[in-house]
Amino acid sequence: MASTTAINRSPLIVMRDTRAWQLQVWISFAIAVFLCATGLAYLPGEALDRAFMVMGYVFCLSTVFVLSKAVRDTQKAQITGEAETPMWRLVVWGGFGVAMGLTAWGLLRMDVNVTYRAYLGVSWLYLVTSAFTLAKTLRDRHEADLSEAQVRGELMGRQQALQERSSSNSDEVSASA
Repeated sequence: MASTTAINRSPLIVMRDTRAWQLQVWISFAIAVFLCATGLAYLPGEALDRAFMVMGYVFCLSTVFVLSKAVRDTQKAQITGEAETPMWRLVVWGGFGVAMGLTAWGLLRMDVNVTYRAYLGVSWLYLVTSAFTLAKTLRDRHEADLSEAQVRGELMGRQQALQERSSSNSDEVSASA
């Protein structure tokens, strides 16, 4: 019994990313956005090409965040035994594949200098990878906040139960005296 009590009273440690890591992730994402925006702003050629590429980059960026959430939700569902929405994985992965494929196709078909195309491609992939890292960092922070709130709630519940127990014990002692 003593070991169970010791385990229940041991503090739960919620792991969090360091502030330095969070800062690095945000700075990396900001640099990627800046590099992409610069490349797209000065993209030679027709305005239609620029518009297509901007839409492709935004489409890729949004699908990265959706895919990150879907993968994490799938993992959680497997752990908890919850059912997933039918076809959701196909929609999410399909959307990500279409976004990446269309953007790559747009980059390859554009009539621009090979060096400029390489710059756009590398900055685009940097944006995608830094967005995945940002999504994971944000989700980790959210889950840590939820864990801490749950621990606080459990501790407050235990303290309230102890107070109620001690007040009922003192009432019993007063009544018997």
